[in-house]
Amino acid sequence: MRLNRKHEKRKTLAKGALAALCAATLCLGALGLAGCAGSSNEDTQASSQEATAADTRLFTDSLGREVELPATIERICPSGHTAQQVLLTMAPDLMVGLSQELSEEQLTIFGEQFADYPVFGAVLGAKDDFNREAVAAAAPQVIIDTGEVKKDTQESLDALQDQLGIPVVFVEAYLEDYGAAYQTLGELLNREERGTKLSQYCTDVYDEVQTTMANIPEPERVNMAYLLGNNGLNAIAKTSVQAQVIDMVANNVVVVDDVSGKGNGNEISLEQIAVWNPDLIIFQAGSIYDTVGSDPAWAGIAAITNGNYYQVPNDPWCWMNNPPTVNQLMGMQWLPRLLYPDAFDDSIQDVTRAYYSTMYDYDLTDAELSELLEGALPKA
Repeated sequence: MRLNRKHEKRKTLAKGALAALCAATLCLGALGLAGCAGSSNEDTQASSQEATAADTRLFTDSLGREVELPATIERICPSGHTAQQVLLTMAPDLMVGLSQELSEEQLTIFGEQFADYPVFGAVLGAKDDFNREAVAAAAPQVIIDTGEVKKDTQESLDALQDQLGIPVVFVEAYLEDYGAAYQTLGELLNREERGTKLSQYCTDVYDEVQTTMANIPEPERVNMAYLLGNNGLNAIAKTSVQAQVIDMVANNVVVVDDVSGKGNGNEISLEQIAVWNPDLIIFQAGSIYDTVGSDPAWAGIAAITNGNYYQVPNDPWCWMNNPPTVNQLMGMQWLPRLLYPDAFDDSIQDVTRAYYSTMYDYDLTDAELSELLEGALPKA
């Protein structure tokens, strides 16, 4: 809330008193007037300092950095793709640009106005293509970065802040604690109500899955693999950041020596998949889900032979990973209900509607829900 501070008006001296003062002595009157002028200047400076202090505040981010921010924030910028996804759930109306263009499907959810937004790129990650000139021209009051802490995160954000003269804030965000991230964002953006709502939702989702899985012993968990790529021969390896959801709810059979944390996973061979012989496979959108069932090369794989393979929904982003951020909250609800439908009181359709309504303020139609979940529901 912006505070309106009104300065008290000074009371003028009564004309009779002023006349008496001047009649007593011209010199003292002059000195008295000079004294009043000096007091007025001091009060004005003090009032100006108070107003400046009221217009800014210090915010301590997840790295422990103290960042001076405007008291009211109305213009924000994402540092990259994960921050964009988070901010689109929290305060899309405050964003002055995007890290990457939105697809037509994404624009349907977030609004056609984003089709005209400038695209800045990302400052961190595999490559730095952040358009600093375009960001400066858009004049955000703060640049927000979210995700996991890396060894060079603080150094990079400090450098960006120095380069642009724009405050940069880091908000730590992990699968197991998105609740805390949204509380922090609520405080940062003066949107405590929205932050608390999303925080509670994220916490409830995580706690429910954790509680459910605690009652499913490791030996009873489904042996599965998550495959992607044009030929299905890339896999998300166990213990990688991209595999967080799978590792949480299933036995990920993709065990390799050199685990890749990249979104395209590890390259593998069909022979290796046959050795692992997963009972269930999920394919990322754009892979071989549509053709694998009729491909004789895959016929000996148990999941394919038994028709126990599925496609991960991909709107507005892949539910499982790539990038691993708040989209995983939907994957965390979808996958265990696919694997253990009897362990939950609600359906995949129920939680999908609730997720889109809560996180995106978007109510899916029946037709949209059906299209979204095509290939992602238990087979009869």
